[in-house]
Amino acid sequence: MIPLTLREIAQVTGGRVHPDTPGAGRTTVTATVVTDSREAVPGSFYVARRGDHADGHDFLAAAAANGAVGALTNRESAELPCVVVDEDPTRLSRRPDRPPYDAVTRAFAALAREVHDRCEAAGGLHTVAITGSSGKTSTKDLMAQVLEQIGPTLAPEASYNSEVGVPLTVCRLTPGTAYLVAEMGASGKGHIAHLVQIAPPLVSVVLNVGSAHLGEFGSREAIGEAKSEIVAGLRPGGLAVLNADDPVVARMESVARRVGARVVTVGRAQHAQVRAGEVTLDERGRASFLLHAAGEPGPGLPVSLRLVGEHHVGNALAVAAVAHEWGMPWPAVATALGRAVPRSPGRMEVTDRADGVTVVNDAYNANPESMAAALHTLAAMRRTGGRLVAVVGGMLELGADAPGEHARVGALAAELGVDHLVTVGELAGPARTAYLDAGGAEATHVADRHAAADLLGGLLRADDVVLLKSSRDSGLRLLGDELAHADVEAAATGTSTEEPA
Repeated sequence: MIPLTLREIAQVTGGRVHPDTPGAGRTTVTATVVTDSREAVPGSFYVARRGDHADGHDFLAAAAANGAVGALTNRESAELPCVVVDEDPTRLSRRPDRPPYDAVTRAFAALAREVHDRCEAAGGLHTVAITGSSGKTSTKDLMAQVLEQIGPTLAPEASYNSEVGVPLTVCRLTPGTAYLVAEMGASGKGHIAHLVQIAPPLVSVVLNVGSAHLGEFGSREAIGEAKSEIVAGLRPGGLAVLNADDPVVARMESVARRVGARVVTVGRAQHAQVRAGEVTLDERGRASFLLHAAGEPGPGLPVSLRLVGEHHVGNALAVAAVAHEWGMPWPAVATALGRAVPRSPGRMEVTDRADGVTVVNDAYNANPESMAAALHTLAAMRRTGGRLVAVVGGMLELGADAPGEHARVGALAAELGVDHLVTVGELAGPARTAYLDAGGAEATHVADRHAAADLLGGLLRADDVVLLKSSRDSGLRLLGDELAHADVEAAATGTSTEEPA
């Protein structure tokens, strides 16, 4: 966080300092901006948000005790000097053209934009914004590792891609930051439009448009419209990096042209300007390919990813296009892609247990497209004499399509030769039925992750590969962590998500 006084924050957010004294107005924020009072440190600024289960205003005293010097609130408090933003009830009306964010959320966005603009003016900050129905966080991690080769880079922690996570990340900027990687998600119209106002991008990346949040949006086309806000938010002369293999994404070229932005297409299609050819997977499910760039002679640059899953090829192409846009030569791009390692847990996280079982934990989240990608990766990881076991939980936010989408998962598991399908929870039930109907070998349905743990404890044996995949709220990610450390020797010696390079 760059130093700002409470008076300056009030001017930026349209609020007022309380108490209204010269001393309070001159109070300077010198440390992190936080939304959790437990994370405050001396010099912090605390944003008192109202969440679904708690009101941040109830924790002002706790933030002060941990060292916060000020807070953003919608009411006056004696517990901590604050910038008060008054609520406007008309802004909370559920208009279809904007999210119903409250005053504190909007003020937080304004504060972050001020930090962004000051850093951009001070040091030529370059911002890339990434969205997609799946792969955002993995691409963010990959992007950060590549851009770190050419300058100081800031990327979000975990999956900070919302109206809270994006400003939290932006407020961590310093004048020395050269590259900001902003991950942007949406569960409604106008969400990404709000986020690009916080971190206006020079480059926008759209990875894919799938079925995530289909129950909320109603169609892939509606999801595409929401995702296209990241392209519409580009400045004239900016760059849109679009997936040529996804028709909904490819059509966003018209949006880019409308705002005066350039377009680079990436994918496996022959017409893609940055293209992957000769894609292969090794026994660990890691992809290698030849990187082809329009106008570059030769047979292509070899890239061998250390990330597990063929779907990372498209993510890597998007990263390559951005890095080259900002001056990295193609050979250096290929080398940097091959050096990047997994950073975020629960995303194709591979652990080899001492008893010979390989655990693939990809249960941070799921939608039909990422579920299919995970199953294809599992199929590539079969060991001689071992079995493929898929543990599948429910995929949320699919609306009326949920039973059919889960059934398609089961049918695909049978087609790919999964030896034992374990479905967890009522929502995943249709996957078991479809798997057996499609000729699958063995299937078991259990009520919850605890029952799944009991089952797998007696089922798994040496050379088996077990995949865990579900939406976050099913709890399979926790089961994946438990399975990864289920044998004493592995817990004692430690496990790795990567083989030696």
